[in-house]
Amino acid sequence: MISTSNISREMAAIAQTGSQPTPDNLSAGPLTQLMSALPPNDLAVFGGQPVRSHPYPAWPISDERDEAVVTEVVRSGRWGGAPYPGPYSAAFAKQFAAMQGGSVAVLMANGSVTMEVALRVAQIGWGDEVIVPAYTFQATAAAPIAAGAIPVIVDVDPNTYCISPAAIEAAITDQTRAIIPVHLGAQMADMDAIMAIAERHNLIVIEDCAHAHGARWRGQGAGTFGHFGSFSLQSSKILTTGEGGVLLCRTQAWADRAISLIDCGRLPVATEPAGPQAGRFDQLLRQFVQFRGHPPVFSLGTNYRMTEFQAALGTVALERFGDQMIQREAMLSYLEKKLAEIPGVRLLKPDPRHTRRSFYRYIFALDPNIFGAAHEEVCLALHAEGIPCSQGYPAIHRSALFQPQLSRLPVPSAFPERFNLGELTLPEAERACDREAIWLDEAIFRAGPQGIDDVVAALTKIQQSAAILTAAKDAFLRMIQP
Repeated sequence: MISTSNISREMAAIAQTGSQPTPDNLSAGPLTQLMSALPPNDLAVFGGQPVRSHPYPAWPISDERDEAVVTEVVRSGRWGGAPYPGPYSAAFAKQFAAMQGGSVAVLMANGSVTMEVALRVAQIGWGDEVIVPAYTFQATAAAPIAAGAIPVIVDVDPNTYCISPAAIEAAITDQTRAIIPVHLGAQMADMDAIMAIAERHNLIVIEDCAHAHGARWRGQGAGTFGHFGSFSLQSSKILTTGEGGVLLCRTQAWADRAISLIDCGRLPVATEPAGPQAGRFDQLLRQFVQFRGHPPVFSLGTNYRMTEFQAALGTVALERFGDQMIQREAMLSYLEKKLAEIPGVRLLKPDPRHTRRSFYRYIFALDPNIFGAAHEEVCLALHAEGIPCSQGYPAIHRSALFQPQLSRLPVPSAFPERFNLGELTLPEAERACDREAIWLDEAIFRAGPQGIDDVVAALTKIQQSAAILTAAKDAFLRMIQP
C-alpha cells in the first residue's frame, strides 16, 4: 500500500504557493505542479490510458419501426391526446398493463404528475400526510405538495436503500393518508411489509416505479401491489417515449377518475366495456355524452395528456423491451459475481422475493475505509476510465432540486414548520449518499460480458492507486478553497 503522508504534505505545500486558482487558470500553475508531484500511476484521471476507450451502447434505441409509427401519426392528423385516448394511446396503455401483469393503465405527460394524480384520485389533499423515502428523486416528495398534502420524509433500509418499513411505521400519525415507496436501482421495496402496514392503518400505497419497468416481486409486477403504480417514460428510462408517464390504477373507476383529471375534467369516452350488459350500457352512455358535446365532469382537471406521437413510440419500445430486460438481468448476475471479489465493495442485499430484477440504474456500496478511496473520487476516476456512473441522488432533504421553502406554493407557505429540512437527520440515507453509493448506467448491461469486465478492471485499477487518488483530491480541495 502506498503511504499518503509524504504526498499529502508535498501537495499541501504546493497548494500554498502560486496564485489562487480560478476557472480560467486552473489548468496551469498550481494544478500543473500538483499533477507533476503525483507518484507514477496509470489512472486515466491523471492522463493514463483509460480501460475503455469506446463508448457503451447509445440510448434510446430507434430503427425504421419508430419512423414508421411516427409517420403514421403525422399523416393521421391525430397528434395530440384529446379526446383521450387516441388509438395509439389505447393500444400502448393496454400493452403496458399487460406487461406489468394487471391494473388499468392511464397515460400522462410525465412520471411526476402520475403521483400527483394518484393522490387526487384517492382524494388525498390539504394537510394530509404522505410518507416518502429520503433516497429518491425530488418528484416523489414534490407530488404530495402539488396535491396539497405534506410529504413526511423517512429513512431507508441500508441493505436495499429502499424505504424502511420500520421507519414508515414510526412516522404514522392521525393525519397520515398514504405511502409512496420507491423501487430504487436494482432493488424493490418490501411490498409485503408495506402493504401489511397500509392495511392495518387504512393507507393508500402509490408505488414509484420509475426504476422498475418489468420488475417483479413474488412473480407479480411492480406497480400492481399498491393501489397505484407510477412509471416514468423520460428519455433516460429503460422504457422511454422521450417524455411521458404511466399510472396503473387498481380499479377501472379510479382509472376513469384519473383520465378525467388529466383531460380537463372530462368524462372518459373510450373505455372498453367492463361487462356484458352493464358494459354495453356504459359504452352507450359514454357515446351519447360525447355526441351531445356536454360531458359531465368528475373534478377540476387539467391537461396532463400524453400525445399520440409518444404513445406510438411506446408501442415499438415494448416490442424491444423483453429482450433488453433479459439481457440486462443476465449481465447483472455476471457483474455481481465479479464485484463480490473486490475488497471494499458491498452488494445491496438481494431479496429472494424479488423474482425479476429489471432496473434503470444499478447501485452498489463502497466502504471507503476498505476500498481506499471515497465514492466521490472513485466515481470521477471511473468516468475517466470510460465507465458511465454517478453518485446518484442526494438525500432529498439535502437536494438542491427540492426547495419547497423557497416557493410560494400553498402547502409550504401554510405549514412552514413542516419544511425545516436542515433539521432532519436520516443517517442511512445520508451515509448512502455521502459516502457509499455508486450508480452504474444501464448501458453497461447492454454491452455484453466485455462491458462488465471493463467495469471490474477499472475498479481494480482505481483501487491499486486509491491512496494517490485520495491525496490528490485532498490537495486539490485545499487549492480551491478561498
